[in-house]
Amino acid sequence: MSLMLPPGETLVAATHNPGKARELAALLDGRFTVLTAAELNIPEPDETESTFVGNALLKARHAAQHAGRIALADDSGLSVTALDGAPGIFSARWAGPTKDFAVAMGKVAERLEEIGADDRHAWFTCALAVAWPDGPAVVVEGRVDGALVFPGRGTLGFGYDPIFVPEGGELTFGEMAPEAKDAISHRTRAFEKLKAALF
Repeated sequence: MSLMLPPGETLVAATHNPGKARELAALLDGRFTVLTAAELNIPEPDETESTFVGNALLKARHAAQHAGRIALADDSGLSVTALDGAPGIFSARWAGPTKDFAVAMGKVAERLEEIGADDRHAWFTCALAVAWPDGPAVVVEGRVDGALVFPGRGTLGFGYDPIFVPEGGELTFGEMAPEAKDAISHRTRAFEKLKAALF
């Protein structure tokens, strides 16, 4: 069985996050028809793995089995050096049941203040997994380093984007036009690896 993806294939994006769905669809260059797990009423699985790679694989397999189609999943998050890599794989959970990232960003600021940390280094990780309904899967990981700023700036992007300035830049991900962010993001870096493996 070939692990190449033919153009025109319908893929399931294993996400209920509209911002993430948009980014995944944009990165696929219109090469595929993308349906989301939310559109197909596929429930979100419990993310029980301890790494981004493990959770991406778990979500892709779950969606592929439910939909009977090739599924693409991403597990990504923000890691802060001074917080020993937190929130990391718990990035979404820090936003609470209502997925309120203003709350999550507030938590990051609070924790840094509590420990009196001056170090603002942080990085975004993105693991991407593609799974076929009959078993095989491919998984890759991308990373972008940067620094945190408080208060957050910008209303573009989603998640922790307003507090993250990528290395060598001055704008936060929340201030950058989507195509500028896409040119350097952790998701794009993971995608380049995925494209090399699959297309």
